[in-house]
Amino acid sequence: MPSGDIGFVGLGIMGRPMARNLMTAGYSLTVYDVVGSAMEEIVGDGAKPASSAAEVATAAPIVITMVPDSADSEAAILGPNGVLEGAKEGSVVIDMSSIAPASSQKIAAACEAQGVEFLDAPVSGGEPGAVSGTLAIMVGGKREVFDAHFGLLEAVGSSIVLCGGYGAGNTTKLANQIMVAANIEAVGEALTLAKKAGLDPNTVFEAIRGGLAGSNVLDAKGPMMIAGNFDPGFRIVLHHKDLNNAILTARELGVGLPVTSLVQQMLVSLINEGKGNSDHSAIANFIEDMAGVTIAAD
Repeated sequence: MPSGDIGFVGLGIMGRPMARNLMTAGYSLTVYDVVGSAMEEIVGDGAKPASSAAEVATAAPIVITMVPDSADSEAAILGPNGVLEGAKEGSVVIDMSSIAPASSQKIAAACEAQGVEFLDAPVSGGEPGAVSGTLAIMVGGKREVFDAHFGLLEAVGSSIVLCGGYGAGNTTKLANQIMVAANIEAVGEALTLAKKAGLDPNTVFEAIRGGLAGSNVLDAKGPMMIAGNFDPGFRIVLHHKDLNNAILTARELGVGLPVTSLVQQMLVSLINEGKGNSDHSAIANFIEDMAGVTIAAD
């Protein structure tokens, strides 16, 4: 069974179950989150509390960060009382947040300047994947650092791929988020069309899922739309953040993302309607509103 001291910063919807899986795998955790109640929950499960990210890094030679956005990662790692204030030469920082690739590269450069190793390792799979320990992990960084920490990543993920150098993990995650957003939007359109035509959306779902249109997104998000259940596994505001990073990165590279830009506008509309904390399957609400029907049973 693995053992060792691991630091974990960021105990939100994804971070909490990831931290639990690390403890289940045999690692000793020192944890920090700006939200005290999130820390209390994990400390109650056996983790040791810290008063800052710097204190986490002082206690553990390997620190995982799992925070919402680029600015949060930079603050948690580079800022006052951040990880680098407590890290020693030879420490390792694994940022599993989904952030802009340029931010990952900035953090990596600061880590290297201090003799600290770095991996950007964003994940896909949402809360269910975090709970089950079956996340897809997309990694950027040095091969030797990746290989040395592959076993650690196996405690939280089932698909772990080194995608390239610093920032490659987050570039790959942006590609993932483009496909997920477009797929959810398409599922919403399809089920709304079926409902407007007088068909049972559940029957249409069962008929489609075994064919070429079948996908993990359809299996995960179709039933939520059919039930009208938009309790968050991955919030609209976070997907909006990811698509914004994708669009900004694409602009820097001279790549057009027409469908991504359209879905992003839908997300902005839903956020303005107060649905930013709904699950991203609520993209279907935008299509339902235009059609004047709901996919869920009346």
